[in-house]
Amino acid sequence: MTALAAVSVHLPEEVTSITPYLADVGLSPAQIKLYHRFYGFSRLRLAPSESITELMLAAAKGLDALRGRENHVRYLVQAKTIQLAAPYPRNPLHEVREALGLDHAIAFSLTQHACASGLLAVDLCGKLLAADGDPDALALILLGEKAFTPSAQLIADSAIMGEGMAAVLVTASGERDRLIGYATRTHGEYHTGPFLSPELMATFDRLYAPALAEVILAAVGRAGLEMSDVDLVLPHNVNQMSWLRVAKSIGLPRDRILLDNLPELGHCFCADSFINYRTAIEGGRLHRGAHYVMTSVGLGATFAAMVFRH
Repeated sequence: MTALAAVSVHLPEEVTSITPYLADVGLSPAQIKLYHRFYGFSRLRLAPSESITELMLAAAKGLDALRGRENHVRYLVQAKTIQLAAPYPRNPLHEVREALGLDHAIAFSLTQHACASGLLAVDLCGKLLAADGDPDALALILLGEKAFTPSAQLIADSAIMGEGMAAVLVTASGERDRLIGYATRTHGEYHTGPFLSPELMATFDRLYAPALAEVILAAVGRAGLEMSDVDLVLPHNVNQMSWLRVAKSIGLPRDRILLDNLPELGHCFCADSFINYRTAIEGGRLHRGAHYVMTSVGLGATFAAMVFRH
């Protein structure tokens, strides 16, 4: 059974207020106030002097469970939102593979589900490892990106992008953090993502909360659970207003959604749920046997949820 063997997080040291950040993107003071008061954002962590290669390495080197087991890593995967983020012929993932001494590992990227590609990567790596049949084999997934252009810094009326990173070791079996339910659905009519027409944007806004609620309930059902069995939701860090709508629709108490990092880190592409996992562990919010849900929504529009038993 697919399980998370370890999760490590790297947060850049530079803390930036969203006010000048959004002003540089071209938002008015009134629009910026909306992101503060209603969407719940306040600060971001950015790494202007660090490359994506350096950020991925920093996250991976925080994995104590990887040390001495590098030869067991069969797959090295970068789960991405942005398809093209480095000039040819550079390949940051191959640079990471070389720096970590993982030349024997198969390296590839996933982008098909945009910000939900991280959950897709966990599911896919678990299946690949199970098919290989080596009980000691591991997959290393790297999540998070550089917000290097205005279009990568902001999702209009939804989220502000930060540069926090996560590294995840996946195994085909494990005693803790077992994957017990996964659901995903793509609404292809919204495939143009941030470039939707005003009419499609309006219908997507109405779809968002019900569609996310649908995959959460589906994942929980596939795990053989009810929402009352869910101890914690580890969300993607989009605006708090949308989360309040989702929570109300599925009967989830507000205090079971870990939104602590939303105002401090912003939306860190595919890394959010895994960053929130570390926060939950360090804060003692997950006890042995607890059930938690990771969620994400990728522009395009893919909605995804995963249920784990800690």
